[in-house]
Amino acid sequence: MYDVVLLTEDAYINTSKQDWYTLQVLLEDALVKDALEQQGFNVAIKSWSDPAFDWSTADSVLFRTTWDYFDRFSEFSIWLDHIRPLTRSINSIETLLWNLDKRYLLDLNKRGVNSVETHILPKNDAVNLTELLNRFEYQDAILKPVVSGAARHTYRINHKSCNEIQPLLDTLIQHEDFMIQPFQNNILKQGELSLMVMNGKFTHAVKKVAAKGDFRVQDDHGGTVHPYQPTNTEIEFAERAIASCDPMPLYGRVDMIYDNQNSLSIMELELIEPELFFRFHRPAAFALAEGVKEYLDK
Repeated sequence: MYDVVLLTEDAYINTSKQDWYTLQVLLEDALVKDALEQQGFNVAIKSWSDPAFDWSTADSVLFRTTWDYFDRFSEFSIWLDHIRPLTRSINSIETLLWNLDKRYLLDLNKRGVNSVETHILPKNDAVNLTELLNRFEYQDAILKPVVSGAARHTYRINHKSCNEIQPLLDTLIQHEDFMIQPFQNNILKQGELSLMVMNGKFTHAVKKVAAKGDFRVQDDHGGTVHPYQPTNTEIEFAERAIASCDPMPLYGRVDMIYDNQNSLSIMELELIEPELFFRFHRPAAFALAEGVKEYLDK
């Protein structure tokens, strides 16, 4: 029996890759595993899609680097249903399912947590991008799926590029729901702030900056990450965003920007498999492990 199984994807199991990105992923999972073992737990690292593993032998599973789930979404959904009666999930399955679909941004706004304006484009809808920009009075917008990660099928559009993107959307929207948001200009000027919250309390933060000529801050697209000391207002905003979730997640990453009105606004609330940048602040791994212990001791 394992007390905690850290969940990853096949790419990070028994890999021989030595590139910087893979090494930092393995390092961060090792930091979490070490912190949990120092709490006395028996810990393993397994791919969520491992067909040979008996999930009933895990008292709990902790989602870490399952970053292929949005490319294998049907399979991942079936797997979630499979493990639900067999083990405890951290964060909870209910939280994961809510956070999978970026409609949660609409929920956060209803709960008084300012989030980037979002409009849903349902699957199979006949959507005209030029008409949408006119209706919402957007000069510049972001188009992406409601279930996504690593900027998959994420496009910056304006009136000049609509004709180019329209045929692509016509095909993609036959398979999944999309969303449109106003482009946030401060992404280019100030970057995106990511604040990590463990057990409801802020631990550390980074700033993510897009590569020159791009708007995507993910390192998959050349973005860079830098340590960041947030203001008290930014910390309070992040903790309030996490506290607004029901049930409150054990861990999460709050991605925020100063929006086009220069107000703090949620870009994304990452509660499934967020990169938590433990390499910048190892004590956060211990804070997570302490929270896991409290959770499992209940």
